[in-house]
Amino acid sequence: MTSATTEPRPAPSPKGELSVQFRGAHSSVLTGIALAVSDLLALSLALAAGYFIWLFVNPTIPRINTILLLVPLGTIAEFLYSGHYPGLGLTAVEHLRRICRGITLVYLLMAAAILLAKDMSAASRGAVLLAWLLSLIAVPLARSLTTHLLASRSRWGVPVIIIGAGDTGRAVIRNLRLNRILGYQPVACLDDDPNKLGDCEGVPVLGGLLDAAMAAELAGARHAIVAIPRINGEQLAWHLRRWRQIFPRLLIVPDLAGIASLWTEPHDLGGLLGVEIRHNLLDPWNQNIKRALDIVTAAIGIVLAAPLVAFCAARIKLASPGSAFYSQEREAQNGLKIRVLKLRTMYPDAEETLRTHLAGDAAARAEWDRFCKLKHDPRILPGVGHLLRQTSLDELPQLWNILKGEMSLVGPRPFPAYHNARFDPEFRSVRMQVKPGLTGLWQISARSDGDIAVQESLDSYYIRNWSIWLDLYILVRTVRTVVSREGAC
Repeated sequence: MTSATTEPRPAPSPKGELSVQFRGAHSSVLTGIALAVSDLLALSLALAAGYFIWLFVNPTIPRINTILLLVPLGTIAEFLYSGHYPGLGLTAVEHLRRICRGITLVYLLMAAAILLAKDMSAASRGAVLLAWLLSLIAVPLARSLTTHLLASRSRWGVPVIIIGAGDTGRAVIRNLRLNRILGYQPVACLDDDPNKLGDCEGVPVLGGLLDAAMAAELAGARHAIVAIPRINGEQLAWHLRRWRQIFPRLLIVPDLAGIASLWTEPHDLGGLLGVEIRHNLLDPWNQNIKRALDIVTAAIGIVLAAPLVAFCAARIKLASPGSAFYSQEREAQNGLKIRVLKLRTMYPDAEETLRTHLAGDAAARAEWDRFCKLKHDPRILPGVGHLLRQTSLDELPQLWNILKGEMSLVGPRPFPAYHNARFDPEFRSVRMQVKPGLTGLWQISARSDGDIAVQESLDSYYIRNWSIWLDLYILVRTVRTVVSREGAC
């Protein structure tokens, strides 16, 4: 370990030069308090709303039980025990899972307490059930609003040192900025090359691996992420012994590219570290749950959407002759070819119009080669066509594909042959492991702003990290994305 102990240290930057960089990096205690207050208000309002709404439905229900008043505080206690406050390192999906699990557990314990007290008449079952459902909605919404307000004022999360200013370190910084919910604010970098000064993705590089104590003091950081996957194991162990005395929390990014990251679990194998990787979509129980959700939601959706689809079809017929509906062959699970249904948003001679347009416009050709779509597409019907595509209402007929079992509510979008041909063959085979979806991670994250590489990255993440919670999160985000028309074509 001679190289590690004799590494030269550059002179540390004056603390005054860095104070502006790190201003706004608040402690996890303040972050946790803000989230706890938000949750307490949401839980209390949901409880009160559930009782009073049900009182309007059934005026004969008894007064609210004292045990019910303990639900908000009990839920906060469960959240605190489960690590919600501040919940550093938890993805939005994991936040949602823990919130729903914690709220449900407390309401079940409350119901059990009432049952053991042998006084079931002391609480209205309808009011309790409604309060529970409202809590499942109110708490995630309040949590999302709170984190957004904190992040907009640079008060969300804690400062973190990124140890490694190479490609992996840069990727970590980019991911943390794209996923602010994780709560880590990159404020400084260190590198195994002590002479690599300057910045890494806009974050200052303060020195080498031996300068961790100096960087932690300047940044006020108690968290570090080690992003040097190629470092020698013996050398890493030597540095970790020192860093553990500086940072109470150390997160190591291993060299496991292409491996599921959301549902992995560490195991102690007699002193060796093992990582269990679960492919949830291979579990028959999970497949049945996903299919049941598809059937119920698609059946209800078809009934509710029928009048809207009929209205849109009439508008299309007024704008352009021909059928209001359109079907196209797409590639589905296991390479199966299916006919995907859509409301028609283009002129009948769309293909010829596209060829002519691309042949005469080099910029449009380049855009098509990168995205397989155009922001200013001459094929789209004026008015109704643009509206249907911006709101994604043209996809509603695919609820029938879902009911038939050809598609799922959530999954990688089924693309035409020309689009699939742009994908890497290995990714294309991964994509065919699951049913295509009406919506997906790409649609809520990038939509028309994401190119082929972004689509591959997001679809791969979804397939490797699937869970029912990820599907629920995507469905909720889909509503917001469609309403706000984020990234609309």
